[in-house]
Amino acid sequence: MSLFRIASALAAASIMMLAAADAADPKTIARGKQVYVEYCAVCHGANLEGQPNWRERRPDGKLPAPPHDASGHTWHHSDDQLFDMTKRGTAALVGGNYQTDMREFGSLLSDADIRAVLAYIKSTWPPEIRARHDRFNDRQRTLSAPKVAPPQK
Repeated sequence: MSLFRIASALAAASIMMLAAADAADPKTIARGKQVYVEYCAVCHGANLEGQPNWRERRPDGKLPAPPHDASGHTWHHSDDQLFDMTKRGTAALVGGNYQTDMREFGSLLSDADIRAVLAYIKSTWPPEIRARHDRFNDRQRTLSAPKVAPPQK
């Protein structure tokens, strides 16, 4: 196996791990809650409840902020997707001319703070939802892992 392929595989694995939210670390969760209250609760609710009628477009064509609790769909997205959506904004992820009030937070928050917010959100989910989300993350990582050719003899 070439040194380039090994380095590429390690870099990809490192990037995937950077986006993982550690919902078991109390310090990370506490920091995440603090950041969530300051930057996210205004739209997503103090109790992660989201805005009313979050599945129905408003007259301006935008969807209200969804809940991040177990009643929402946040846990249907991988840690990597959630990290990217928060850092770059929903429109950057969806593409086209997607209209949303969800701005990018990469210019306001560090990557560590974004991961902390995601850890806080995840820490509020019931164990069965967290386990389901973890399995989803595992599948996503397996699908997106770089394909490394076997060593040549």
